[in-house]
Amino acid sequence: MAELQEVQITEEKPLLPGQTPEAAKEAELAAQILLDQGQTHSVETPYGSVTFTVYGTPKPKRPAILTYHDVGLNYKSCFQPLFQFGDMQEIIQNFVRVHVDAPGMEEGAPVFPLGYQYPSLDQLADMIPCVLQYLNFSTIIGVGVGAGAYILSRYALNHPDTVEGLVLINIDPNAKGWMDWAAHKLTGLTSSIPEMILGHLFSQEELSGNSELIQKYRNIITHAPNLDNIELYWNSYNNRRDLNFERGGDITLKCPVMLVVGDQAPHEDAVVECNSKLDPTQTSFLKMADSGGQPQLTQPGKLTEAFKYFLQGMGYMASSCMTRLSRSRTASLTSAASIDGNRSRSRTLSQSSESGTLSSGPPGHTMEVSC
Repeated sequence: MAELQEVQITEEKPLLPGQTPEAAKEAELAAQILLDQGQTHSVETPYGSVTFTVYGTPKPKRPAILTYHDVGLNYKSCFQPLFQFGDMQEIIQNFVRVHVDAPGMEEGAPVFPLGYQYPSLDQLADMIPCVLQYLNFSTIIGVGVGAGAYILSRYALNHPDTVEGLVLINIDPNAKGWMDWAAHKLTGLTSSIPEMILGHLFSQEELSGNSELIQKYRNIITHAPNLDNIELYWNSYNNRRDLNFERGGDITLKCPVMLVVGDQAPHEDAVVECNSKLDPTQTSFLKMADSGGQPQLTQPGKLTEAFKYFLQGMGYMASSCMTRLSRSRTASLTSAASIDGNRSRSRTLSQSSESGTLSSGPPGHTMEVSC
């Protein structure tokens, strides 16, 4: 029998010389904080450079969550309240995030020279493949607001195999008509660029109330050092082409879609019309009360809950703790199945922060759900 030899097994992650366990723990925490701060990259595209910030590490067999912000904002001012919300942490632990800034909208961006030709929204959508190729990501779940929602929709039309789902807030898929152009020109004679953009972002009720939120964003936009760049993005948005969605036609979004809009928001009618043009078996419509023009800023809790259910419906996070919304909705759907089993799968959701209820169900069928 061979003689047994004593083998010394060293610690897998040995402490540095003179380092205490407490110091090692602090170093690990510091590394985690650095990871949570995100890593910012820039990549050249056929239409100029685009900047994006990545949070977390890629998860096997899971898409990245990719966000695109609205006019007058960048990824931080548009999405930070949502992704820093407490209940959102369970989601972001399961997905790597990519926050794209439109060219010239990132913090510290230099002002473009006079005469610079800003990319169209279609060209901004064509920049996204360069971002995904740089990161070696194959699929995404897109979250866009306003102009960003349009850009992600255009990208999904061009690259349907790379988009697993879309959350579109305040999307207007239509090009401006002559009446819209006349109204826009007339408004431009009496209002400044910041005021026109604020009117795009928020409802008239919010602007009249001049809440702390409105004051904050009015100050951000009015005193933005890159206001000239913002105006270029604004002009591109107003020159967008019609997405030409057609229910039952060839031009439609192939992936699951959640449309979100606040009641009395500037884009309420456009989102309702968009919902009527998309596949009802793939589309959920969430109309949020008491959320104003920017639900991701004013109602991050309810939007987080709806987003979590949306992900669970796609087959992700199935083992996570179900939210009150999804638990109640599952029970309601089960109890209603015997009655409405043959009805359309189209869903319309409407939330009220005042009553604390959520209605959900096919057209003609309403279910009150405690949330």
